[in-house]
Amino acid sequence: MGKRSRQRQKNQNAGRDNRDTAVSKTPSWGAGYADIIKENKLFENYYKELGLVPEGEFEQFMEAMREPLPATIRITGYKSHAKEILHCLKEKYFKDIQELEIDGQKIEAPQPLSWYPDEQAWHTNMSRKIIRKSPLLEKFHQFLVSETESGNISRQEAVSMIPPLLLKIEPHHKILDMCAAPGSKTAQLIEMLHADMDVPFPEGFVIANDVDNKRCYLLVHQAKRLNSPCIMVVNHDASCIPTLEINSNGKKDVLFYDRILCDVPCSGDGTMRKNIDVVRSHLSYNTGMLQLRIAVRGVEQLAVGGRMVYSTCSLNPIEDEAVIAALLEKSEGALELADCSADLPGLKWMPGVTSWKLMTKEGQWYTDWSEVPSSRHTQIRPTMFPQKDPEKLASFHLERCMRILPHHQNTGGFFVAVLVKKAPMPWNKRYPKVLHLKHSHTMPPFCPPPHAPSPGDTPHLPPEGSTGKVERNMMMTPSSPPYSNINACFLFSSRSFYDLSPDFPKLNVLTRTHEGKKRNLYMVSKELRNVLLSNSERMKVINTGVKVWSRNSEGEEFGCAFRLAQEGIYTLQPYIRSRIIRVSVEDIKVLLTQENPYLSKLEDEAHAQAQKIGTVKYRYALQLNPGEPQCPIQLCGWRGKTSIRAFVPRNERFHYLRMLGVEVFRDKQGLGQKRSDGEKDGKEEAEDAAEKDEEQEEERAADKEVDLENGNENGSSESKTDCGDKETSS
Repeated sequence: MGKRSRQRQKNQNAGRDNRDTAVSKTPSWGAGYADIIKENKLFENYYKELGLVPEGEFEQFMEAMREPLPATIRITGYKSHAKEILHCLKEKYFKDIQELEIDGQKIEAPQPLSWYPDEQAWHTNMSRKIIRKSPLLEKFHQFLVSETESGNISRQEAVSMIPPLLLKIEPHHKILDMCAAPGSKTAQLIEMLHADMDVPFPEGFVIANDVDNKRCYLLVHQAKRLNSPCIMVVNHDASCIPTLEINSNGKKDVLFYDRILCDVPCSGDGTMRKNIDVVRSHLSYNTGMLQLRIAVRGVEQLAVGGRMVYSTCSLNPIEDEAVIAALLEKSEGALELADCSADLPGLKWMPGVTSWKLMTKEGQWYTDWSEVPSSRHTQIRPTMFPQKDPEKLASFHLERCMRILPHHQNTGGFFVAVLVKKAPMPWNKRYPKVLHLKHSHTMPPFCPPPHAPSPGDTPHLPPEGSTGKVERNMMMTPSSPPYSNINACFLFSSRSFYDLSPDFPKLNVLTRTHEGKKRNLYMVSKELRNVLLSNSERMKVINTGVKVWSRNSEGEEFGCAFRLAQEGIYTLQPYIRSRIIRVSVEDIKVLLTQENPYLSKLEDEAHAQAQKIGTVKYRYALQLNPGEPQCPIQLCGWRGKTSIRAFVPRNERFHYLRMLGVEVFRDKQGLGQKRSDGEKDGKEEAEDAAEKDEEQEEERAADKEVDLENGNENGSSESKTDCGDKETSS
């Protein structure tokens, strides 16, 4: 564990020792750990008085709030791979866990979330302390760490998975995620766009935004694991995110989104089960007006007929129904709350409330705006109180909002509302033309600019006619300077070298340098390319595109200086018609367990194909047979004079090997699969690497948490409590 992580643990332990009134000395699994008592009388009085919990259930509600939150995992990736991972989990881990006992106590096996489609999400009450007591559970933990790093599993809180499901994403939708970091919900949106694995470039895209520059890079980390050409990460204040334009049939048009996820900053009192700070800092109204501003900006950019999901990890009506009611009133009928009661069968939820009152941190109650003293008018606003007009209140249908209570399905507390736009907003019936900005005044004058991204990692597109020396993420178009340079070494040579099909979208290729040799080439979808070219001065882009080619100087003598990159192989594979070797399962095992195996180790068919192709770059494609993984496997690599190599990242190697039935973790108690002598060296090397990767992953995760905490402490206006997006430890 890294230095910062050790220091943080030291500080936490010191703080725990000083909180005599907040700890219990009752020993638990770990013996020696003190249990924190989660108690806040103001919180209890507030929710008792409001009556938000069904009669007779309040004690159950509070008991659930005091219990640790179960760990939940979601299987990510495209459908075919997701099914294989689910099969691996069920057959290799969950069956054995059902029979496991530790210290005389039977371990509760993971259970699927009843409301999540296709058993793609699971929860378990196993703690890290229990996991360390069993080699079998330790292997399960290593599996989760490795698959999380390779992007096939996301450790995400259960309630956080709900908003993307209610958006009803289709592959052609243009999607805006307004407050996206750290990005677990964003990953769900990307997966839904790629529901059909045979379509490398869906028509839709996701623009994922966050105001905090540091958190944007956590978002990039999440999105990169899915290797999609349809995601762009931007850095803006969501309450005044700029209006973008697109080129539609040769004319400039305003970009309206089909779907918007508005998961706003909040007090986070629904996260008490995992966030002790919430217990001490309950009843903060500082985010109330910010939430409304973000929601208003969201519906302004929503297309007529589109859906916006508003969500918080708070149970406080001031942050929930009050914001929705104010938004509906402002819309004058342009917005409508959707009835989602049948959308997630099996999910237990309470309907939204229509009456509430406010309580200050000092315990003083207000039932109406007229009672609020002028000294509190900056904190408490009229929109925070319920609508007085019964007819208007009934027309809002606030009962269609969804309140998820912790004790109903052993989750965190959560609030969700789905809005459908029926007509333009009253103040936007004549939508203004998009301004053609010549300079850097890309924001409305009332909107303070967000923190600037760091220049080293920020891709930009050049303004028309630009002659600047160096830019990041230059688009390959006839009007941009890099086009002629790359045409010579790539567009001509690579097209013939890989026999790219005529419909290959060459104009969708990006490079991040203006001059000199290009190290990597990236691809974006046609629609994102349109957005990039039309808004070069409006957006602060952090990252976009998936890497598809990397420079390899050794390849220049063979006719092409770029080799295929594994990150983009599923994007490119429909267009590549040569340099393909079809390999068997046994060939893949050789390629992934040995660094540079001799060609002779391949089976006869693959060996013959490799000999004909020569010393070139290529990809491998799995030839499906009964009993083998029922999904395509695409790999890329290099064939030398006598040896062969796969360019596949370590954790992705482990992922494919598990799908092929190969055990890649150290067999500590004879529980693993026996290995032949010929396989031993490569697999033992993989085992050692897996353990090293796990240590590095835990250190990175700890460092990310420190960065998140620092980001919140910096006082960002949009720093939100990570109700479910923040990855949880398994």
